[in-house]
Amino acid sequence: MIIEPRTRGFICLTAHPKGCEQNVINQIEYVKSKGEIDGAKKVLVIGASTGFGLASRITSAFGSNASTIGVFLEKAPSAGRPASPGWYNSAAFEQQAEKAGLYAKSINGDAFSNEIKKQTIDMIKEDLGQVDLVIYSLASPVRTNPNTGKRHKSVLKPIGDVFTNKTVDFHTGNVSEVTIQPATEDDISNTVEVMGGEDWDMWITAMKEAGVLAQDFQTYAYSYIGPKLTEPVYRKGTIGAAKDDLEATAFKITEKSADLNGKAIVSVNKALVTQASSAIPVIPLYISLLYKIMKADGIHEGCIEQIQRLYADRIYGADLQLDDKGRVRIDDWEMREDVQAEVDKLWAIATTENLNEIGDLKGYSDDFFNLFGFKVDGVDYAADVDEVVAIPSIG
Repeated sequence: MIIEPRTRGFICLTAHPKGCEQNVINQIEYVKSKGEIDGAKKVLVIGASTGFGLASRITSAFGSNASTIGVFLEKAPSAGRPASPGWYNSAAFEQQAEKAGLYAKSINGDAFSNEIKKQTIDMIKEDLGQVDLVIYSLASPVRTNPNTGKRHKSVLKPIGDVFTNKTVDFHTGNVSEVTIQPATEDDISNTVEVMGGEDWDMWITAMKEAGVLAQDFQTYAYSYIGPKLTEPVYRKGTIGAAKDDLEATAFKITEKSADLNGKAIVSVNKALVTQASSAIPVIPLYISLLYKIMKADGIHEGCIEQIQRLYADRIYGADLQLDDKGRVRIDDWEMREDVQAEVDKLWAIATTENLNEIGDLKGYSDDFFNLFGFKVDGVDYAADVDEVVAIPSIG
C-alpha cells in the first residue's frame, strides 16, 4: 500500500515502515561514526521502541556491541493497517542487529504488568544470565497498577494557579494563548502513579530478587527540567511532581542495591520532539525557538546525539558529573545562560506572523513527522510498500 501521514492533533495515525527503517539506520550510522564506547555488554531497555529509549538501545548495541532486550507496547500491523512507528523501529533495529551479529530480542506488552516483568526476567535468565545496564524510558499516559488493579491516568496541569501563556499549533504555525486550570490532588497523585518512580523500583526489585542483575549494575531513568518559562506547566506542575518522585526513587534503588554495588541515576535530558512532548502546551513553541538558537550555535542534538554523548562522555566517560541532586545533566547545552536568554528574548516577540523567521517551526514539524517515518530523506513515499512487517524475535 501507499502510506501517507494522517494526523489528529499531536498524533499521527499512520506510520511508514521504510521511513522508520531509514531513521533507525541513520541513527545506527551516527553511533558507529562516533567510535566504540567501552560500555555494558548486556542491556535491558524498558520503553525501547521510540525516542530516548530507542536511542539507548541503538547506542548500547552499535556503540558497545551489547546484547539487548527491549520491552515496549506497540501496535502490530495487519493487511491494510500500518503498525505503530515503534513496531517498525523495533523490526528495523532487530534486522540491523542480526546483520551485525548482535543478540537482540524484544517483548511487546504492558511493561507495568507483573506478567511482562516475569517474561523479561525469564528471557534474561535463559539468554543472558544477568544484565549490567537497565534503561528505564517509559512514556505512557496511563498505567494499571498490577498490585491494586487500579487504572491511573496522567494529566498535564499546573499546581496551585491557573496557567496562561503562549503556545503554537505546529501544523498551522498559529501562535495563540492557552489557559490551563490547576490540578486537583487526584490529578497529582494519578500522574505520580503513572510517571513517577514506583514502576522503575518494581522492575529493579523483581530483577534483583530473581538474580538477573550483575554486580556493579547501573540503571538510568530519563527526566526533564527545562527553563523557568515552562516551569509552571512542567517542572512545577503535575509532571514535575512525578519527576520529583522518579528522582527520589533513584536514591531508594541505589540504597537497596548496595550489596551488588548497584547504582540508580536519573539523567536530565534536553527538550526534544517526541510523541509525549508534542502533547504538552507551550513546549512546541519553546522547542521551535530553542532549535533555531541551538542550530545556529552548532550545539543542537536529537535523541541519538544526546544518548551517544550521555554514554560516551558521562556514563562510561571519565567524569559522570552529577549535580547537587545526584542527577546527570545532559541538558547542559540547552540550559546555557546565553541560550536561555535568547529564548526569552524571542519568546516575548513571537507571533504567528514572525515565527517562521525567528523560530524553527519547520525543524519541529519535520522532527514530528520523522517520528512516524515520514519526511525522511532517501525514502520514496510514492512507492508501494508492504505494511505487514514482522519483528524477528516476536513474529
